[in-house]
Amino acid sequence: MPMKHSTYSVIIVGSGIAGLYAAIKLSETMNLPDGILLLTKSQLAECNSRYAQGGIVGVLPENKPDSISLHVADTIKAGCGLCDFNVVKFISENSCHAIKDLMKYGVNFDRNEQNQLNFTLEGAHSVRRILHVGGDATGYGIEKALVEKVKNDPVISSNITIYEQTLAIDLLVDSKNKCRGIISFNDLTQEYETIYAPVTILATGGTGQVYKYTTNPSVTTGDGLALGLRANAKIKDMEFIQFHPTALSIENDDSRFLISESVRGEGARLVNQNGDYFMSEHPQKDLAPRDVVAREIFAQLSKANKVYLDATFIDIEKFKTRFPNIYNKCLENNIDVTKDFIPVSPAAHYCMGGIKTEINGKTSIDNLYAIGEVACTSLHGANRLASNSLLECVVCAYELVNTLVKQQLLPSQIIDESIMTTIKKYSNEENEQAEINNVSELMDKLKTVMWDKVGIIRTESSLLEAMSEINKIASEFGAVDKCSNIEEYELRNLIYVSKCIINSALERKESIGAHFRADSVKIQVENELHTEDKIHESTVTA
Repeated sequence: MPMKHSTYSVIIVGSGIAGLYAAIKLSETMNLPDGILLLTKSQLAECNSRYAQGGIVGVLPENKPDSISLHVADTIKAGCGLCDFNVVKFISENSCHAIKDLMKYGVNFDRNEQNQLNFTLEGAHSVRRILHVGGDATGYGIEKALVEKVKNDPVISSNITIYEQTLAIDLLVDSKNKCRGIISFNDLTQEYETIYAPVTILATGGTGQVYKYTTNPSVTTGDGLALGLRANAKIKDMEFIQFHPTALSIENDDSRFLISESVRGEGARLVNQNGDYFMSEHPQKDLAPRDVVAREIFAQLSKANKVYLDATFIDIEKFKTRFPNIYNKCLENNIDVTKDFIPVSPAAHYCMGGIKTEINGKTSIDNLYAIGEVACTSLHGANRLASNSLLECVVCAYELVNTLVKQQLLPSQIIDESIMTTIKKYSNEENEQAEINNVSELMDKLKTVMWDKVGIIRTESSLLEAMSEINKIASEFGAVDKCSNIEEYELRNLIYVSKCIINSALERKESIGAHFRADSVKIQVENELHTEDKIHESTVTA
C-alpha cells in the first residue's frame, strides 16, 4: 500500500499536560484552517503527567509569606546555580496566571475548611507554595480536566484530530534546517503516514524508562528526545537525571511507585533498619534537595542497610485525606502506615536536560518547538525544585501559543531531497525490517547497564564501560531506521537516549547537583556552564 500523506496546521506529539494545554490554547486563539493533530502512542490520558503526585507551584498573592523573589531563590539554589535567572523569573511571575487558567478549565485544587487554597511544603522550598488536586493526584487531576476539555468542548474538539497508539518516528527536516512535519507509525494498523505541518510541537515527556528502576510509566522512553537527536537538534544538560529519593521498594518487584516528598513535608522521617535518623545532620533534614537525599539513601543501601519512611506519627485521617493513593498502595502491599514503616529506595524520576529551547519552546530547528520534560529551558539547572515541572509545562505552552499567534503559518508541503530521503526510509518495501525476537531482553539489559553504571553515582570508568555495553546492544539490535513495531522503536529511542546521557556525563568531570562523579577531584558549588551532547559535535557553551 502507498504511504498516506496528510496536512495539518499544527502537529502536537504527546498528550500530557503540556501538549493538551497547547492544543486548547491554540484552538481558542488561532484560526487554523487545517486543524491540529494530537498524537499519542498510547491512550489519550496515559502519560507521565498523570502520575505527578507532588503538585504544582503557585506563587499567588493570597499566600502572604511567599513571593516571586523567594521562589526564584529556591529554584536557583536547588539547581546549584545552573538555572537561567530570566527563565526562572518569567515562569515564577506567570505562575499566578497559569493557576487561574487551569481553574478556568475545571481543575479543582484542594482547599481548606475556609475554602481557601491549601498550600503545602515540599523539599528545598522555603515556604508552603505547592497546590495539589485530590491530595496526591495532582497530575491526574490536571490531565483529566484538560482531556475533558479537548473531548467535550464543541469548539475545541472540532479543531483537534486525535491519533492514539501512534508514534512519531522521524521529523521531516529539509536542507534549510526547517521542520516540515513528521513520519508516524500506527501500532494497530502497522501503517506509516507522512504528515506535513508548518509547526511541529514535541511534548513527549521524559526518559525514565532508560533506567531499571523508575517512577515513570512504561510510555516514557525518550521518544521526543530521540526525534531531536536524529534531526541534529541541539541538546542540553543530559547528565542531570533526577533520582527521586523515595519510591516504594517491594522485594522481587522492580516497579517503583512514587512516595511523594509531601509525605516528608507533613513530618515523615527517613530511617534505616536500626532506627537511625540519618538525615538529622543536614540543615533541611528530610526536605533537603532531592539529589542530596537520594545520595544519602544510596549510601545507606550500599552499606546493606534497608531504608524506610516513618510516617506513623502523621494523623491517620490527615494521611488518608492528603495521600489517598499512597495509603491505598501501601495497603495493597500489606503496609499499615499507622504502625509499619514504608520501605523506600531511589528511582529515576525526571530529566532536567533535553532539547535546547527558548522560553517559548523554540528549538535550533526552524518550525520545531519542544515543551515540557522533553525540553531544556534551563529552569531546573542541575536539580529540579519539586513541583516546578508542571508549572513549566503550562507557562511554556502558553508562551509558545503567544509566539505562534504573531506568525503567519505558511504551507509546509515543500519537499526537497532531504525530506524525500526520510520518507523513502519508511515507504520502500526493500527497507522492511525483520521482526527482532529479543527486544525485551535487550531492553532489560540496557536498563540494567544504565542503572548500574550511569545512575546516582558515576565514574569515568563506569561511563566508558556503559558506552561499550550500549554499543554492543545497539549492534545486536541492528535497526537504525525502520522497525517492525512500537517496542522496537522504543528500544531504538532508548539507545539514542542512553548514549546522549553517557556522553554528557563524560563531558562534565566535576560533581554538581544530580550529576555525581565519585572520581571528581572537586564538587562544583556553582557553575554557569551547560553541556550539550557530544553526538553532534556540540561544545560546552554559556
